[in-house]
Amino acid sequence: MSEKNIKLKIITPEKTVYEGKVSQATLPVTDGEVTILPNHRSYIASLKAGEIYLKVLNEDVYMAVSGGFIEFDQDKLTVLADTAERAEEIDIKRAEEARKRAEELKKEKIEMDDAEYARVAAAVEKELARIKVGRKHRTRHGMKLD
Repeated sequence: MSEKNIKLKIITPEKTVYEGKVSQATLPVTDGEVTILPNHRSYIASLKAGEIYLKVLNEDVYMAVSGGFIEFDQDKLTVLADTAERAEEIDIKRAEEARKRAEELKKEKIEMDDAEYARVAAAVEKELARIKVGRKHRTRHGMKLD
């Protein structure tokens, strides 16, 4: 018996982060979280910073993502992400430092215009997502946290 799968492609401006078949994908969207399974209805949404969970055969794959868009149609899921990073690639220490720098910038800039504030807030959100995904991955695999 052949199990139906989804053809998934996750693309950032720099590279294709993932390309392959998955049995399910859970993604952070602006309205919350959506899980896409084979035969799901057509769907388009905006991504927000958070965690992507993929079920690939007998393996679970986790990624941190910082925004973008998704499109699903006829068992083909395309993720156009601002950034996407596999959990095992995340350097938690660097992510913590980047989050602290962004938080300090937010505090230092008393008079920030809306666009600049949104950029800094998005940077904080991105780093928090990276930290969460990186820590979860290391905890699940019995690895020491930095």
